[in-house]
Amino acid sequence: MKYLQIVYLVIFLCCFSLRSQNKQLLYDFNEVPQSLLLNPGMSTSYKWYSGIPIISGVALQVASSGVTVNDLLANDGIDFNTKLREKVVYGLTFRDELSGTYQIDIINAGYRSRKNENVFYSFGAYNEGDWIGYFFKDYALLAFDGNTNNINKKFDLSHLKTRGEILNVYHFGINKKISNQFSLGVRAKLYSSFVNFNTTKNSGYFLTTQGQNNILRNTLVADLEIRTSGIFEIKDILDNDDIDNGSGISSILTTRALLGGNLGLGFDLGFTYNLNEKTAITGSLLDLGFIYHNKDVRTYSLKGTASTEGIEVILPDDLANSGEDQWQNLVDDLESLVAYEVNNKNYISFRPTKLNASIRYGFGKEIESRQICNCTSKIGGNSGRIFKNSIGGQIYVINRPRGPQTAITAFYQHRFGNAMSFKTTYTVDKYSFDNVGFGGSIQAGAVNMYLMADNLLSYMNIFNSHYASVQFGINIISWDKK
Repeated sequence: MKYLQIVYLVIFLCCFSLRSQNKQLLYDFNEVPQSLLLNPGMSTSYKWYSGIPIISGVALQVASSGVTVNDLLANDGIDFNTKLREKVVYGLTFRDELSGTYQIDIINAGYRSRKNENVFYSFGAYNEGDWIGYFFKDYALLAFDGNTNNINKKFDLSHLKTRGEILNVYHFGINKKISNQFSLGVRAKLYSSFVNFNTTKNSGYFLTTQGQNNILRNTLVADLEIRTSGIFEIKDILDNDDIDNGSGISSILTTRALLGGNLGLGFDLGFTYNLNEKTAITGSLLDLGFIYHNKDVRTYSLKGTASTEGIEVILPDDLANSGEDQWQNLVDDLESLVAYEVNNKNYISFRPTKLNASIRYGFGKEIESRQICNCTSKIGGNSGRIFKNSIGGQIYVINRPRGPQTAITAFYQHRFGNAMSFKTTYTVDKYSFDNVGFGGSIQAGAVNMYLMADNLLSYMNIFNSHYASVQFGINIISWDKK
């Protein structure tokens, strides 16, 4: 049983070894069209752009909080079970976060309005997966140590908090240059969910005390709920030997990708404001939205209070009674006190809302703008110019089940004319104080290519790293400047 518990825990850690949605390298990197997805109100200079399908924008972030692969698998002569117990079961707290995201552009394109050169439209679709789980500390302690040596300890059931989803996002954005000083943008989103699960509002405890009629008395106070959608249609196909698994699952996923899943609505807001010719502030609020789950829905709940000392045997009266009957009576009593329910009630899930804000200062040689209407527009205000060097800071906040998660970034960007641009970042967040990132964008004619990676210092020993991130893509961009 102990080894089975270890296997379950390792599987959990592996499945949820991702984290963060922060894209500080890409944010406000105006040379790359995908930065419009992080701020629909950024300054735009393109006439039109088109991403190469599937590879125009790929982002993946992977991490583990508290422990690394090296902590558990290093050849240091320490037994693996010992390291698992010390580093994970006793080493992590219920606030340690295990989370992550990936995003793949399916289609991404944009074009400038023919009627109004100050208006730029963008549209497309991308596939996204997002997971978060907090370490279930007391559940792990109870599984590994049991309750015999933990008399009078309340095992907190609220430690179980996790949510995850896979979905397609269809979007359409409008970016308008209100004046040379101010740009504003909004993006509408239509969500089509493939899979969703969440259990974030649990409460209760499990307590063992000295018994009166038996040695121990166990008390359970529970209010637990796990909500799922999109899982059991896939499970039914896998369990059905008469259906080809590959074609059956492919059919379901295709239907859900093409707006046949659980649907929802959302929007993004963003702006860029030029304080003067060299200084600009930006901000964006992303994924203000929800999904209504009414297809392939299943919710599990466990609610109630129970207290038992096990089977009480009264001699000699109970010698003639069947032991099986006594066990069944015990089970029936517990089920009547702590109601376990499975239902198909519809539910709403909210997207993890994200906030970005930055300030940027340009200096050095001014770079000639590719913008069609650089300084000829009749609308007034300070015109933000492009300089060889830029420095600044960014703050990022994402809404999570245990409260907002924040990251602060300092950055420096250097441009080699309009052909190349490089950006380096230093980020501090809940998990790392030495996250150095580097990204670059190269413009070869109409072809734009970019590659960005985070936490570069850890690559010297990737197995001892808590975090790794990469983003890349290829676009076709036109300025049509005479």
